[in-house]
Amino acid sequence: MGKIIKLDEHLSNMIAAGEVVERPMGVIKELVENAIDAQATRIQVKIIDGGIQSIQVIDNGCGMDKEDAVNAFQRHATSKIKTINDLWSIQTLGFRGEALPSIASVAKVNLLTCDGVDSTRIDMEYGKMVSAGPYAVPKGTDITVSGLFHKTPARLKHMKSVNAETNAIVDVMEKFAFSHPEIAFSLICNDVTRLETNGNGSLAEVAYRVYGKEVAKNCVNVAFEDYDFKVSGVIVLPHVTRATKQYMTLFINGRIVHHYLIQKAILEAYRKYISPERYPICILNIEMDYQLVDVNVHPSKWEIRLSKEKQLYDLLAKQIHKEIHANMNVMEVESPKTLVAPKPKAELQNLFEDVYVNEVKVKEEPVTYITEEVPVIVKEEKQPVEVKSTVVEQVVKVEKKNTLPDLKVIGQLHGKYILAQGEQGLYIIDQHAAQEKYNYEVFKNAISKQSFTMQPLLMPIVLEISLSQAVRIEEMNEQLSQIGIQFEPFGNNTVLCRELPNWIQKVEIKEFLQDMIDLYNQNKTYTIDEIRKEAIASLACHYSIKFNRHLSNVELQQVIDDLGKCDEPYHCPHGRPTLICISEKQLIKEFKRG
Repeated sequence: MGKIIKLDEHLSNMIAAGEVVERPMGVIKELVENAIDAQATRIQVKIIDGGIQSIQVIDNGCGMDKEDAVNAFQRHATSKIKTINDLWSIQTLGFRGEALPSIASVAKVNLLTCDGVDSTRIDMEYGKMVSAGPYAVPKGTDITVSGLFHKTPARLKHMKSVNAETNAIVDVMEKFAFSHPEIAFSLICNDVTRLETNGNGSLAEVAYRVYGKEVAKNCVNVAFEDYDFKVSGVIVLPHVTRATKQYMTLFINGRIVHHYLIQKAILEAYRKYISPERYPICILNIEMDYQLVDVNVHPSKWEIRLSKEKQLYDLLAKQIHKEIHANMNVMEVESPKTLVAPKPKAELQNLFEDVYVNEVKVKEEPVTYITEEVPVIVKEEKQPVEVKSTVVEQVVKVEKKNTLPDLKVIGQLHGKYILAQGEQGLYIIDQHAAQEKYNYEVFKNAISKQSFTMQPLLMPIVLEISLSQAVRIEEMNEQLSQIGIQFEPFGNNTVLCRELPNWIQKVEIKEFLQDMIDLYNQNKTYTIDEIRKEAIASLACHYSIKFNRHLSNVELQQVIDDLGKCDEPYHCPHGRPTLICISEKQLIKEFKRG
């Protein structure tokens, strides 16, 4: 007897559901895409408990008649593809005919739909049609999904917390609002409105509702094209950046996509304006011939395959850089209509203070040190007493033998790299990464094993965050409390910080706190140790010298000497190398002297 059998339709649908519907967010993505394809101008999404209990999507689109409503639950039944040629020129968001039957195989589904003539109700329960018949409803479609994965406990146990699932749903709804500003979207989570747009077509207004005032006022509208590609959207000026790539929102013909090469092109455009640890904010839609893009790569439709990638890369990198440069120049013009940041002061703050330490001896010139005060706390039950010692004092007490070769400064390249000679040859040191590693170890030694006290702020720090981040503030506070950081909700996408631990000093506090939120939101599985590590790494990064900072030879040598005190001096906290060596043997070979 043969071993190969044909799977029944229900089992096939459940397998498809594993690809299309991984979590409640996937259900909402499929249903909202169908609503957009139905020419809806208003789409409302309601969820209970992160969509695990129920999901409802209501639209005012074209609706379906009774026959289509029934057929929509048949696998591979679709109105959007009729011939083989259609597969190579897909112009709709949903096209596979897998969404509804896949969802219905792992949940209860109630469908109400009206095309202006027929009004129909369909009830499905875990793959079986319970009822289908006439039912009076307004034009459009109203679909409710409940009990998701309740009969597939293996799938249910992989659901994350309610807050995490809600966060994913808010995030995808934000992207829909960005991709279709002409549609009025609303998202209601447990009877609380999390997102609401008016559908007036203004992308800047959607950016304001999602990211807040600071981002919106620094948005620059862009529109450029070549023979094959037409790009439109907004970019945010480079003095407003984030710690993760999550804020680069991309669409191909209105479809939400993830594409590494496009992200790389955007980063290339911003390269001269932001440090390597920072990422830009942008919302871009790329229109192209539908035959140049293959959206049939994966059932979830997040991944795509593009033709003429190099051409698109060059277009994005060149034109976005051009837009940034033009608008950065505008900063010098005093115009009330220009929403840009003030011109930075020409005078730079001194990197080193003139504080010398007797224990450290240098042959030629006195050595200067960063003398940021780090609190060492003597903790009591009622009134903590703060006893301060400087970073310098603490480092000197635990100073180890230099872990680097003996290096002597030759000079500095472009205000970015330190050039030094050593026994092995020419050493090139990344000045930011080197000092970042030193500061990281200093702060780690001084902070990680110490308790801390909280210092109330005279004025609270106000942060504008994305709506998806706001959903997780309570969960975030539980973790960040381990390092003394707490946020208080203040509106839909605004939080307040009313006090700070006294180990955070002399950094751009607002930017540091924003980074903590971004990093936490990116990594949903932080442990306490990881949170502490990220906080110290971020603090060290903010405290370190940046690129394009010209230093004296004494300061350059100090950076090298400090790096030599590190336990592991060859990589920064983010894993990047701090220095490279070009051996004398390599130089002889390159100059053809050997």
